[in-house]
Amino acid sequence: MHHLKEFLDEKVVQYNQPGFIENDPVSIPHYYSKKEDIEITGFFAAILAWGQRKTIINKCKELFQLMDHAPHDFLIHHQEQDLKPFLNFKHRTFNDIDTLYFIHFLSWFYKNHRSLEEAFLLGWKEGDEAMEPMLKSFHDFFFHLPEAPQRTRKHIATPARKAACKRINMYLRWMVRKDDSGVDFGIWNQIQPSQLICPCDLHVDRVGRKLGLITRKQTDWLTAIELTERLREFDAKDPVKYDFALFGLGIEEKF
Repeated sequence: MHHLKEFLDEKVVQYNQPGFIENDPVSIPHYYSKKEDIEITGFFAAILAWGQRKTIINKCKELFQLMDHAPHDFLIHHQEQDLKPFLNFKHRTFNDIDTLYFIHFLSWFYKNHRSLEEAFLLGWKEGDEAMEPMLKSFHDFFFHLPEAPQRTRKHIATPARKAACKRINMYLRWMVRKDDSGVDFGIWNQIQPSQLICPCDLHVDRVGRKLGLITRKQTDWLTAIELTERLREFDAKDPVKYDFALFGLGIEEKF
């Protein structure tokens, strides 16, 4: 146990550094400095994060070019005709219908709220450490507008469907973790790093199993919880910093 913590702590130092940013979707929000722009570009980058990392990054650049690289400004001020170019936007199964609803929701949201963190706090009660109710209520809130297409719901995971919620957990890591190394942003203050759940992607899952941190057969919400509980034994305040170690071991070292 002690040796494993030492090993993983070394790997966190190795991978949680600016060199990690360039080839990762987290590079997208790093192009922006305004808080709302970081939230919006980070949200899209996380949701679109499947497939090859290079393709994900290129698709995000394409999307924000259509918003003149000022997404918050675009969401607040765009006219109907400004949406036309988005009819050609597509990444994997995320198509124009999904893109337009995301724009519709975020545009409505930012006209009424300052930070996307508020959308996650709707299902939160003071003193509650659990992430599960927060993610469930965020999903329901995101699709509560009458225009919400049924097909788009699959793009935001929820523990209600037993999903591991990898992409949303990754997004929360970016926004919430206070990071000395400048990879994660830490621009949200009400959700605490101790509450975060480790994003369980292919590499993290594989390495987690090899190291005996995961025993569940399938990969679902309870797997993400199991992994995070184990990581909390190494660092209760910031368990998800080990995401870097597990991911780095998986993708760079083919561990």
